[in-house]
Amino acid sequence: MATNTLDMEQLRTFVAVIEAGSLTAAAPQVFLSQSAVSEQMRKLEERTGQSLLSRSKAGVVPTVAGARLLAHAQRLLALVDEALRDLRGESLEGELRLAVTDYFRPGELARLLARLGERYPHVRLHVSVLKSGQIEAGYAQGQFDVGLSMRLLGQGDKAQAKSPVLRRESLAWMAADGVQVVRGQPLRLLVLPDTCSLHQFTVDLLRRRQVPHTVAHVASGVAGLQSALAAGLGVACLNESALSEGVSRLAPPHGLPALLRVAFHLLPPRRGETAFVTRAREVLASQFA
Repeated sequence: MATNTLDMEQLRTFVAVIEAGSLTAAAPQVFLSQSAVSEQMRKLEERTGQSLLSRSKAGVVPTVAGARLLAHAQRLLALVDEALRDLRGESLEGELRLAVTDYFRPGELARLLARLGERYPHVRLHVSVLKSGQIEAGYAQGQFDVGLSMRLLGQGDKAQAKSPVLRRESLAWMAADGVQVVRGQPLRLLVLPDTCSLHQFTVDLLRRRQVPHTVAHVASGVAGLQSALAAGLGVACLNESALSEGVSRLAPPHGLPALLRVAFHLLPPRRGETAFVTRAREVLASQFA
């Protein structure tokens, strides 16, 4: 039966479930067991008198009522978190120049930034989405306050090894759904410009393994590369979170070389960094991990 109150912890769990895409994935984010998450969702549906989640083998998505509640829940949680930070003297206020590699969770980055804006409304955020090399060079020159870069695992220097790693992902050969590599024919390779470290790694790997290939398309960014893949223009090496609609991992045996993993990390603090930037980096590490 519906009641006249909402439980904030149930709302927090509900938001986590929607954002994670399943009860199982949300459980560790809210420090609960899967059964406890399921029980909280059952109780929330009883409180609201509405079915909030549509379940399938692929995971969960919000129902029409669930989508309406999600918008309210995100605003309520943002206000509660802001109130607690203010009372604890942890309110974050200032202007931050953030540079993020376009390989970082491309399908989710806009939502992550929007959520950050809701939770920290007094932070004036200026975001640049760039290649990792540009981010690292610009950060060294003081163009950005915080930089989020991608590095091929095993190829970073000691300074970058000290940077906090937010996320590790596997690389994969990707193409449009149903596309297969034809042995004996040059691989039609889709890449970003040759200033991109992943472009350099991929081309060098194919050359060393003597895999015939031709660069069939050069996209300016990951979104363009995803579109070219979905259009069936060729094959690309991308990190797993860049997998998009109409694109699949090549099914083995495809005859292409095994790939490395990548790590996304925040660049280490510079000497003389302000307390605001230090705190903002900690918040970003928490929100983006």
